[in-house]
Amino acid sequence: MDEPQVTFDRLTDLGAESPVLIEGFPGFGLVAAIAVDQITTQLGLGHHGNIVSEEFPPVLSYRDGHAQDLVRVHADADHDVMTLESDLALPPYAFQPLSRCVHEQLADEFDRAIFLAGAPARNEAEVGNVTAVVTDERMAADVTAAGIELAPEAGLIGGVTGAIANDCYHYDVPAAVLVVRSDPYLPDPGAARSVIEDALEPLVAFDIDTSELEEQSNQIRRQMQQIAEQYRKTLEGEYGGPQSETAMTGIQ
Repeated sequence: MDEPQVTFDRLTDLGAESPVLIEGFPGFGLVAAIAVDQITTQLGLGHHGNIVSEEFPPVLSYRDGHAQDLVRVHADADHDVMTLESDLALPPYAFQPLSRCVHEQLADEFDRAIFLAGAPARNEAEVGNVTAVVTDERMAADVTAAGIELAPEAGLIGGVTGAIANDCYHYDVPAAVLVVRSDPYLPDPGAARSVIEDALEPLVAFDIDTSELEEQSNQIRRQMQQIAEQYRKTLEGEYGGPQSETAMTGIQ
């Protein structure tokens, strides 16, 4: 079986000197997707390009009535930030080709990478807690200086986030995975707000207004749940039966 082909379709010339890549693929609590969408919007990042493949789910993504590619990269010359986001979880067989695309076709454009991974909170007090897993000593120093605790226990990070972060580790790209505890059952804008304010702002040195994540948390939850439900129905129609929650939401 031929390996799925994934390519980066560059739309603009990036003027930023050494941006940090912030990844926001859908995962547990949709924390990464919510946080990165907020960052992209707040900073007014331009549409830098798309990652495309015939192996991605055959759905049309849109916003404000306009079609868009499923996996997008945003950046511009005014901010040292690049965001990578997808509107839906990607199939597992696309993880490695997509990761290879990021490293072979995009890595020259960013200086370091930050990944976001949701994890179920074990109690209410734990919601919003952030720990980090780093790929080298440079990132260890950065996250420590930002007041972020390194994850004290052993563990695994899966999904597309784990695949790309693993390649960062092996190809000597400085990277950190920020693991944020979130609501175990619902999309969690509050946890997204915590990871922005308590981890990303001190680590990346930008200022993001997160007030609407709290004010519009119920609306955001409804929108995210609607997208997940639409995708579930698409999968059932394509494959002829219910799909696992892991496949639908990209739980990491």
